[in-house]
Formats: sequence, C-alpha cells, structure tokens
Amino acid sequence: QVQLVESGGGLAQAGGSLRLSCAASGLPFSSYVMGWFRQTPGKEREFVADISWSGLSTYYADFVKGRFTISRDNAKNTVYLQMNSLKSEDTAVYYCNAVHRSGSDQSWGQGTQVTVSS
Repeated sequence: QVQLVESGGGLAQAGGSLRLSCAASGLPFSSYVMGWFRQTPGKEREFVADISWSGLSTYYADFVKGRFTISRDNAKNTVYLQMNSLKSEDTAVYYCNAVHRSGSDQSWGQGTQVTVSS
C-alpha cells in the first residue's frame, strides 16, 4: 500500500522560509516522478514543482521559480520542497504527488497546511 506522508507545514511570516518533506513507502521510490501541488478553498489544486525519478530534472510553476526548490533523496524515499521568500499568496494546503515514470500509477498524500502571514 502506497503511503505519502507530508510534514513541515505551519505558520511563517512573509519573507520567511519553510521546508516541506514527503516520506514515501510502499512503492519503488526511485521509479517515481515526485511532485508538489497546492490548493486553497474554492480553487482547483495547482501544480507547484516536480522532480524526475533520477533527480536530474526539475520543473516549477512560474509563480515559485527562484523561490522554491524541490529535491529528493532516493536513499531515504523522501522528497523535499524548500520554500523561501514566502508570500501571503503561498498560503495553501500542499500535497505530495507520486507518478510512476510510465504514467501508470499515481498517489497523493493527505496534505500539509502552510500559512504565511503578511
């Protein structure tokens, strides 16, 4: 059974930083593209960033480029999202996502709340 467990969310001030972690179990982690999405009430879930199974390729939404960094540690089955220069509009529930590199399987974490105060 695949489990993705996010941690590291919380309250930060505008301009501050947080680091999210997502620990994966029940899947061959190094075969999965890992990503982060976020969602606010009344809006659709939106893509934030993802990282290839090897960690060599990353992709970011325009609104986080230069501020957020995604990384992974395949030995620890964990993906991270370092969030710097936080803005109030970054307030959302952040979800970890895993997609098999073949596209055949997808899983979501339960989400972690990030609140940025201005």
